[in-house]
Amino acid sequence: MFSAASLLTIISLALSIIGSFVEVNNSPITLPIARRLNVSNGTINLLQQDKARLAAFKDQSLKHDGHGTPAANVGNGYYIAVGIGNPATTYFLIVDTGSSITWVGAKTPYVSTSTSTSTGQHMTYVYGTGYFSGTEYIDTVDLGNGLVIAKQSIGVATDVSSGWGNADGILGLGPVGLTKGSLTAESGTTIPTVADNLHSQGTIHREVFSISFEPITSAQANVNGEITFGGTVKNKHAGPITYTPITTINPASGYWGIDQSITYGSTLIMSSTAGIVDVGTTFIHIATDAYENYQSATGGTPDAATGLLLISSAQYAALENLDFHIGSETFSLTPNAQIWPRVLNAYIGGSSNAIYLVVNDIGTTSGEGFDFVNGYPFIERFLAVFDASRSRVGFAKTRFTDATTN
Repeated sequence: MFSAASLLTIISLALSIIGSFVEVNNSPITLPIARRLNVSNGTINLLQQDKARLAAFKDQSLKHDGHGTPAANVGNGYYIAVGIGNPATTYFLIVDTGSSITWVGAKTPYVSTSTSTSTGQHMTYVYGTGYFSGTEYIDTVDLGNGLVIAKQSIGVATDVSSGWGNADGILGLGPVGLTKGSLTAESGTTIPTVADNLHSQGTIHREVFSISFEPITSAQANVNGEITFGGTVKNKHAGPITYTPITTINPASGYWGIDQSITYGSTLIMSSTAGIVDVGTTFIHIATDAYENYQSATGGTPDAATGLLLISSAQYAALENLDFHIGSETFSLTPNAQIWPRVLNAYIGGSSNAIYLVVNDIGTTSGEGFDFVNGYPFIERFLAVFDASRSRVGFAKTRFTDATTN
Protein backbone atom coordinates (compact mmCIF):
# COMPACT_ATOMS: atom_id res chain seq x y z
CA MET A 1 0.00 0.00 0.00
CA PHE A 2 1.35 3.42 -0.86
CA SER A 3 1.76 5.99 1.89
CA ALA A 4 0.21 9.42 1.64
CA ALA A 5 3.71 10.87 1.24
CA SER A 6 4.53 8.64 -1.72
CA LEU A 7 1.25 9.49 -3.44
CA LEU A 8 1.91 13.20 -2.94
CA THR A 9 5.34 12.72 -4.52
CA ILE A 10 3.76 11.08 -7.58
CA ILE A 11 1.18 13.85 -7.89
CA SER A 12 3.82 16.56 -7.57
CA LEU A 13 5.99 14.89 -10.19
CA ALA A 14 3.06 14.54 -12.61
CA LEU A 15 2.03 18.17 -12.17
CA SER A 16 5.60 19.42 -12.58
CA ILE A 17 6.02 17.54 -15.87
CA ILE A 18 2.79 19.08 -17.19
CA GLY A 19 4.61 22.42 -17.10
CA SER A 20 6.84 21.62 -20.10
CA PHE A 21 6.11 20.22 -23.54
CA VAL A 22 7.77 19.68 -26.87
CA GLU A 23 6.43 21.70 -29.79
CA VAL A 24 6.42 20.15 -33.25
CA ASN A 25 4.24 20.63 -36.34
CA ASN A 26 1.14 22.61 -35.34
CA SER A 27 2.07 22.41 -31.67
CA PRO A 28 0.97 18.99 -30.42
CA ILE A 29 0.88 19.02 -26.63
CA THR A 30 2.30 16.29 -24.40
CA LEU A 31 1.07 15.37 -20.92
CA PRO A 32 2.46 12.79 -18.47
CA ILE A 33 0.79 9.53 -17.50
CA ALA A 34 1.55 8.18 -14.03
CA ARG A 35 1.39 4.48 -13.17
CA ARG A 36 0.04 3.30 -9.83
CA LEU A 37 -0.40 -0.20 -8.45
CA ASN A 38 -3.45 -0.74 -6.28
CA VAL A 39 -2.30 -3.44 -3.87
CA SER A 40 -4.34 -2.50 -0.83
CA ASN A 41 -6.13 -5.85 -1.00
CA GLY A 42 -3.00 -7.94 -1.43
CA THR A 43 -2.04 -9.61 -4.70
CA ILE A 44 -3.77 -8.58 -7.93
CA ASN A 45 -5.45 -10.97 -10.34
CA LEU A 46 -4.72 -8.83 -13.38
CA LEU A 47 -5.46 -11.67 -15.78
CA GLN A 48 -8.94 -12.12 -14.33
CA GLN A 49 -9.56 -8.39 -14.70
CA ASP A 50 -8.43 -8.51 -18.33
CA LYS A 51 -10.75 -11.44 -19.04
CA ALA A 52 -13.75 -9.53 -17.68
CA ARG A 53 -12.76 -6.46 -19.69
CA LEU A 54 -12.48 -8.47 -22.90
CA ALA A 55 -15.87 -10.08 -22.32
CA ALA A 56 -17.42 -6.61 -22.17
CA PHE A 57 -15.53 -5.55 -25.31
CA LYS A 58 -16.85 -8.51 -27.27
CA ASP A 59 -20.44 -8.09 -26.05
CA GLN A 60 -21.15 -4.38 -26.25
CA SER A 61 -24.68 -4.92 -24.90
CA LEU A 62 -23.10 -5.46 -21.46
CA LYS A 63 -22.12 -1.82 -21.26
CA HIS A 64 -25.53 -0.41 -20.58
CA ASP A 65 -27.61 -3.24 -19.11
CA GLY A 66 -27.07 -2.64 -15.41
CA HIS A 67 -24.20 -3.12 -13.03
CA GLY A 68 -22.33 -6.02 -14.61
CA THR A 69 -19.39 -7.52 -12.75
CA PRO A 70 -18.12 -5.43 -9.81
CA ALA A 71 -14.43 -4.58 -9.94
CA ALA A 72 -12.17 -6.37 -7.48
CA ASN A 73 -9.66 -3.57 -7.88
CA VAL A 74 -8.04 -1.54 -10.61
CA GLY A 75 -4.70 -3.21 -10.21
CA ASN A 76 -2.35 -1.49 -12.61
CA GLY A 77 -3.76 1.90 -13.55
CA TYR A 78 -2.37 4.71 -15.70
CA TYR A 79 -3.50 8.13 -14.57
CA ILE A 80 -3.64 11.70 -15.84
CA ALA A 81 -4.37 14.78 -13.71
CA VAL A 82 -7.48 16.58 -15.00
CA GLY A 83 -9.01 19.82 -13.73
CA ILE A 84 -12.79 20.21 -13.90
CA GLY A 85 -14.80 23.37 -13.14
CA ASN A 86 -13.75 26.92 -12.34
CA PRO A 87 -12.04 27.07 -9.93
CA ALA A 88 -10.93 23.61 -10.96
CA THR A 89 -10.91 20.51 -8.81
CA THR A 90 -8.15 18.09 -9.80
CA TYR A 91 -9.17 14.50 -10.51
CA PHE A 92 -6.85 11.60 -11.29
CA LEU A 93 -8.45 9.72 -14.16
CA ILE A 94 -7.51 6.39 -15.75
CA VAL A 95 -6.45 6.76 -19.38
CA ASP A 96 -8.70 4.36 -21.31
CA THR A 97 -8.68 3.84 -25.09
CA GLY A 98 -11.30 1.09 -24.79
CA SER A 99 -14.13 3.40 -23.66
CA SER A 100 -15.16 6.93 -24.56
CA ILE A 101 -17.09 8.44 -21.64
CA THR A 102 -15.24 10.74 -19.23
CA TRP A 103 -16.58 10.60 -15.71
CA VAL A 104 -15.64 11.42 -12.11
CA GLY A 105 -16.78 10.65 -8.60
CA ALA A 106 -15.29 7.24 -7.81
CA LYS A 107 -13.15 8.76 -5.07
CA THR A 108 -13.00 12.57 -5.10
CA PRO A 109 -16.54 14.01 -5.13
CA TYR A 110 -17.56 16.22 -8.03
CA VAL A 111 -17.56 19.92 -7.11
CA SER A 112 -20.14 22.04 -8.92
CA THR A 113 -18.91 25.54 -9.86
CA SER A 114 -20.05 28.46 -12.01
CA THR A 115 -19.21 26.47 -15.18
CA SER A 116 -21.21 23.38 -14.18
CA THR A 117 -24.56 22.58 -15.77
CA SER A 118 -26.57 19.44 -15.16
CA THR A 119 -28.44 18.15 -18.21
CA GLY A 120 -30.62 15.99 -15.98
CA GLN A 121 -29.81 12.99 -18.19
CA HIS A 122 -29.08 9.67 -16.52
CA MET A 123 -25.72 8.21 -17.64
CA THR A 124 -24.35 4.71 -17.11
CA TYR A 125 -21.48 2.60 -18.37
CA VAL A 126 -20.38 -0.97 -17.61
CA TYR A 127 -16.72 -1.95 -18.09
CA GLY A 128 -16.80 -5.67 -17.35
CA THR A 129 -14.55 -5.03 -14.35
CA GLY A 130 -16.82 -2.35 -12.91
CA TYR A 131 -19.46 0.26 -13.62
CA PHE A 132 -20.57 3.79 -12.91
CA SER A 133 -24.03 5.32 -12.93
CA GLY A 134 -24.97 8.94 -12.44
CA THR A 135 -25.92 12.20 -14.14
CA GLU A 136 -24.51 13.98 -17.17
CA TYR A 137 -23.01 17.42 -16.56
CA ILE A 138 -21.53 19.93 -18.97
CA ASP A 139 -18.41 21.59 -17.59
CA THR A 140 -14.99 23.03 -18.35
CA VAL A 141 -12.26 20.37 -18.52
CA ASP A 142 -8.59 21.35 -18.24
CA LEU A 143 -6.16 18.61 -19.22
CA GLY A 144 -3.21 20.89 -18.50
CA ASN A 145 -0.73 22.81 -20.62
CA GLY A 146 -3.36 24.83 -22.47
CA LEU A 147 -5.64 21.91 -23.35
CA VAL A 148 -8.89 23.43 -22.07
CA ILE A 149 -12.27 22.19 -23.27
CA ALA A 150 -15.38 24.31 -22.85
CA LYS A 151 -18.71 22.56 -22.35
CA GLN A 152 -17.45 18.99 -22.19
CA SER A 153 -19.92 16.24 -21.32
CA ILE A 154 -18.86 14.37 -18.19
CA GLY A 155 -20.55 11.77 -16.04
CA VAL A 156 -20.91 12.54 -12.35
CA ALA A 157 -21.19 9.25 -10.52
CA THR A 158 -23.82 8.65 -7.86
CA ASP A 159 -23.30 4.88 -7.88
CA VAL A 160 -20.01 3.14 -8.66
CA SER A 161 -18.68 -0.37 -8.20
CA SER A 162 -16.07 -0.93 -5.53
CA GLY A 163 -12.39 -1.27 -6.19
CA TRP A 164 -11.45 1.78 -8.26
CA GLY A 165 -8.43 2.22 -5.98
CA ASN A 166 -6.87 5.66 -6.33
CA ALA A 167 -8.83 6.46 -9.50
CA ASP A 168 -11.39 9.26 -9.47
CA GLY A 169 -12.88 8.02 -12.75
CA ILE A 170 -12.09 7.52 -16.43
CA LEU A 171 -10.74 9.70 -19.24
CA GLY A 172 -12.41 8.03 -22.23
CA LEU A 173 -10.29 8.10 -25.39
CA GLY A 174 -12.03 5.46 -27.48
CA PRO A 175 -13.96 6.17 -30.70
CA VAL A 176 -17.08 8.31 -30.33
CA GLY A 177 -19.37 5.42 -31.31
CA LEU A 178 -18.69 3.80 -27.94
CA THR A 179 -20.62 6.61 -26.23
CA LYS A 180 -23.88 5.48 -27.85
CA GLY A 181 -26.31 4.21 -25.25
CA SER A 182 -24.61 5.93 -22.31
CA LEU A 183 -27.48 8.41 -21.97
CA THR A 184 -30.32 6.10 -21.03
CA ALA A 185 -33.03 8.46 -22.29
CA GLU A 186 -31.33 8.83 -25.69
CA SER A 187 -29.93 5.38 -26.45
CA GLY A 188 -29.07 6.19 -30.07
CA THR A 189 -27.22 9.41 -29.30
CA THR A 190 -23.45 9.76 -29.30
CA ILE A 191 -21.64 12.22 -27.05
CA PRO A 192 -18.63 14.27 -28.22
CA THR A 193 -15.53 12.88 -26.56
CA VAL A 194 -12.63 14.84 -25.11
CA ALA A 195 -10.66 14.35 -28.34
CA ASP A 196 -13.70 15.37 -30.44
CA ASN A 197 -14.07 18.64 -28.59
CA LEU A 198 -10.36 19.47 -28.54
CA HIS A 199 -10.52 19.29 -32.32
CA SER A 200 -13.90 20.97 -32.92
CA GLN A 201 -12.99 23.84 -30.59
CA GLY A 202 -9.74 24.41 -32.49
CA THR A 203 -7.32 23.44 -29.72
CA ILE A 204 -5.70 20.72 -31.84
CA HIS A 205 -5.48 20.74 -35.65
CA ARG A 206 -6.45 17.07 -36.12
CA GLU A 207 -8.38 14.63 -33.98
CA VAL A 208 -5.38 12.50 -33.19
CA PHE A 209 -3.43 11.54 -30.09
CA SER A 210 -0.41 9.34 -29.48
CA ILE A 211 0.63 7.32 -26.43
CA SER A 212 3.95 5.84 -25.39
CA PHE A 213 5.18 4.09 -22.26
CA GLU A 214 8.53 3.11 -20.86
CA PRO A 215 8.88 -0.54 -19.80
CA ILE A 216 8.27 -1.14 -16.11
CA THR A 217 11.51 -1.49 -14.17
CA SER A 218 10.30 -0.71 -10.64
CA ALA A 219 7.48 -1.73 -8.36
CA GLN A 220 7.16 1.89 -7.27
CA ALA A 221 4.49 4.11 -8.79
CA ASN A 222 6.02 6.53 -11.24
CA VAL A 223 5.49 8.67 -14.33
CA ASN A 224 6.39 6.28 -17.15
CA GLY A 225 4.09 7.32 -19.98
CA GLU A 226 3.05 10.25 -22.12
CA ILE A 227 0.03 11.21 -24.19
CA THR A 228 0.31 13.79 -26.96
CA PHE A 229 -2.82 15.46 -28.33
CA GLY A 230 -2.80 16.82 -31.87
CA GLY A 231 0.04 14.75 -33.31
CA THR A 232 3.31 13.12 -32.31
CA VAL A 233 6.63 14.21 -30.85
CA LYS A 234 9.61 13.34 -33.01
CA ASN A 235 11.97 12.36 -30.23
CA LYS A 236 9.46 9.80 -28.92
CA HIS A 237 9.82 7.48 -31.88
CA ALA A 238 12.64 6.09 -33.97
CA GLY A 239 11.94 5.93 -37.66
CA PRO A 240 8.67 6.45 -39.53
CA ILE A 241 5.13 5.89 -38.29
CA THR A 242 3.32 3.13 -40.17
CA TYR A 243 -0.45 3.56 -40.40
CA THR A 244 -3.14 0.97 -40.97
CA PRO A 245 -6.88 1.63 -41.46
CA ILE A 246 -9.47 0.82 -38.84
CA THR A 247 -10.72 -2.68 -39.56
CA THR A 248 -14.15 -3.14 -41.13
CA ILE A 249 -14.82 -6.34 -39.17
CA ASN A 250 -17.18 -6.26 -36.18
CA PRO A 251 -16.94 -6.00 -33.24
CA ALA A 252 -13.31 -4.83 -33.47
CA SER A 253 -14.35 -2.05 -35.88
CA GLY A 254 -16.16 -0.27 -33.04
CA TYR A 255 -12.89 0.21 -31.15
CA TRP A 256 -9.36 1.11 -32.22
CA GLY A 257 -9.49 -2.05 -34.30
CA ILE A 258 -6.94 -3.22 -36.87
CA ASP A 259 -6.07 -6.28 -38.94
CA GLN A 260 -2.83 -8.18 -38.33
CA SER A 261 -1.18 -11.59 -38.52
CA ILE A 262 1.37 -12.99 -36.05
CA THR A 263 4.41 -15.19 -36.43
CA TYR A 264 6.70 -16.65 -33.79
CA GLY A 265 10.17 -16.91 -35.30
CA SER A 266 9.49 -18.45 -38.72
CA THR A 267 6.23 -20.10 -37.61
CA LEU A 268 2.84 -18.59 -38.50
CA ILE A 269 0.68 -18.76 -35.38
CA MET A 270 -2.20 -16.50 -36.46
CA SER A 271 -3.36 -15.62 -39.97
CA SER A 272 -4.56 -12.08 -40.74
CA THR A 273 -7.59 -11.28 -38.61
CA ALA A 274 -9.22 -8.43 -36.69
CA GLY A 275 -8.61 -7.26 -33.15
CA ILE A 276 -7.93 -4.09 -31.20
CA VAL A 277 -5.21 -1.91 -29.71
CA ASP A 278 -5.92 -0.96 -26.09
CA VAL A 279 -3.72 0.65 -23.45
CA GLY A 280 -6.11 -0.35 -20.66
CA THR A 281 -5.60 -4.09 -21.17
CA THR A 282 -2.72 -5.33 -19.03
CA PHE A 283 -1.60 -8.23 -21.22
CA ILE A 284 -1.56 -9.28 -24.88
CA HIS A 285 -4.40 -11.64 -25.78
CA ILE A 286 -4.69 -13.77 -28.91
CA ALA A 287 -7.25 -16.27 -30.25
CA THR A 288 -7.26 -19.72 -28.63
CA ASP A 289 -5.80 -21.52 -31.66
CA ALA A 290 -3.01 -18.93 -31.94
CA TYR A 291 -2.37 -19.15 -28.20
CA GLU A 292 -2.05 -22.92 -28.40
CA ASN A 293 0.46 -22.51 -31.22
CA TYR A 294 2.41 -19.98 -29.14
CA GLN A 295 2.34 -22.18 -26.05
CA SER A 296 3.60 -25.15 -28.04
CA ALA A 297 6.38 -23.10 -29.64
CA THR A 298 7.62 -21.55 -26.38
CA GLY A 299 7.10 -24.60 -24.16
CA GLY A 300 5.27 -22.53 -21.59
CA THR A 301 3.08 -24.23 -19.00
CA PRO A 302 0.06 -22.60 -17.29
CA ASP A 303 0.91 -21.38 -13.80
CA ALA A 304 -1.81 -22.06 -11.23
CA ALA A 305 -1.01 -19.01 -9.10
CA THR A 306 -1.02 -16.34 -11.81
CA GLY A 307 -2.80 -17.94 -14.76
CA LEU A 308 0.11 -16.93 -16.98
CA LEU A 309 2.41 -19.17 -19.00
CA LEU A 310 5.55 -20.04 -17.03
CA ILE A 311 8.86 -20.78 -18.76
CA SER A 312 12.25 -21.87 -17.49
CA SER A 313 15.50 -19.93 -17.84
CA ALA A 314 16.56 -22.32 -20.61
CA GLN A 315 13.28 -21.74 -22.45
CA TYR A 316 13.70 -18.00 -22.06
CA ALA A 317 17.18 -18.24 -23.56
CA ALA A 318 15.66 -20.03 -26.57
CA LEU A 319 12.73 -17.62 -26.95
CA GLU A 320 12.32 -16.09 -30.42
CA ASN A 321 10.75 -12.82 -31.54
CA LEU A 322 6.97 -12.56 -31.68
CA ASP A 323 6.24 -10.65 -34.89
CA PHE A 324 3.08 -8.64 -35.49
CA HIS A 325 2.51 -8.02 -39.20
CA ILE A 326 0.47 -4.83 -39.54
CA GLY A 327 -0.02 -3.30 -42.97
CA SER A 328 3.30 -3.40 -44.77
CA GLU A 329 5.45 -3.48 -41.62
CA THR A 330 6.50 -5.97 -38.96
CA PHE A 331 6.66 -5.02 -35.29
CA SER A 332 8.70 -7.48 -33.24
CA LEU A 333 8.36 -8.17 -29.54
CA THR A 334 11.79 -9.37 -28.46
CA PRO A 335 12.08 -12.17 -25.89
CA ASN A 336 12.46 -9.58 -23.13
CA ALA A 337 9.30 -7.80 -24.29
CA GLN A 338 7.30 -11.03 -24.02
CA ILE A 339 7.87 -11.53 -20.29
CA TRP A 340 6.12 -9.98 -17.31
CA PRO A 341 8.35 -7.56 -15.31
CA ARG A 342 9.92 -9.72 -12.64
CA VAL A 343 9.91 -6.81 -10.19
CA LEU A 344 6.11 -7.15 -10.19
CA ASN A 345 5.93 -10.94 -9.81
CA ALA A 346 4.96 -10.74 -6.15
CA TYR A 347 2.06 -8.39 -6.91
CA ILE A 348 0.36 -10.98 -9.12
CA GLY A 349 0.99 -13.87 -6.71
CA GLY A 350 4.00 -15.22 -8.58
CA SER A 351 7.45 -16.37 -7.49
CA SER A 352 10.07 -13.62 -7.40
CA ASN A 353 12.50 -15.16 -9.89
CA ALA A 354 9.99 -16.94 -12.12
CA ILE A 355 9.58 -16.00 -15.79
CA TYR A 356 6.00 -15.44 -16.93
CA LEU A 357 4.88 -14.66 -20.47
CA VAL A 358 2.52 -11.75 -21.17
CA VAL A 359 0.69 -13.47 -24.06
CA ASN A 360 -2.64 -15.04 -23.10
CA ASP A 361 -5.68 -16.83 -24.48
CA ILE A 362 -8.53 -14.53 -25.52
CA GLY A 363 -10.95 -17.42 -25.00
CA THR A 364 -12.37 -17.86 -28.51
CA THR A 365 -10.96 -19.23 -31.76
CA SER A 366 -9.96 -17.13 -34.77
CA GLY A 367 -12.72 -15.73 -36.94
CA GLU A 368 -14.85 -14.11 -34.23
CA GLY A 369 -14.10 -10.54 -35.35
CA PHE A 370 -12.23 -9.90 -32.10
CA ASP A 371 -9.22 -12.21 -32.22
CA PHE A 372 -6.52 -10.26 -30.40
CA VAL A 373 -5.82 -7.34 -28.10
CA ASN A 374 -2.48 -5.60 -28.40
CA GLY A 375 -2.43 -4.40 -24.83
CA TYR A 376 -0.05 -2.44 -22.63
CA PRO A 377 3.08 -4.61 -23.27
CA PHE A 378 2.85 -3.75 -26.97
CA ILE A 379 2.72 0.00 -26.28
CA GLU A 380 5.71 -0.29 -23.95
CA ARG A 381 7.73 -1.09 -27.07
CA PHE A 382 5.97 0.88 -29.82
CA LEU A 383 4.47 4.35 -30.02
CA ALA A 384 0.75 4.09 -30.81
CA VAL A 385 -1.05 6.83 -32.75
CA PHE A 386 -4.85 6.96 -32.66
CA ASP A 387 -6.10 9.04 -35.59
CA ALA A 388 -9.88 9.51 -35.66
CA SER A 389 -9.65 12.18 -38.35
CA ARG A 390 -8.36 9.61 -40.85
CA SER A 391 -9.82 6.43 -39.31
CA ARG A 392 -6.47 4.76 -38.74
CA VAL A 393 -3.98 3.62 -36.13
CA GLY A 394 -0.23 4.09 -36.44
CA PHE A 395 2.84 2.52 -34.86
CA ALA A 396 6.52 3.35 -34.69
CA LYS A 397 9.60 2.00 -32.98
CA THR A 398 10.89 3.80 -29.91
CA ARG A 399 14.15 3.72 -27.98
CA PHE A 400 12.55 0.99 -25.83
CA THR A 401 11.63 -1.38 -28.68
CA ASP A 402 14.70 -3.57 -28.15
CA ALA A 403 15.35 -2.70 -24.51
CA THR A 404 16.42 -5.39 -22.05
CA THR A 405 14.70 -4.43 -18.85
CA ASN A 406 14.49 -7.55 -16.68
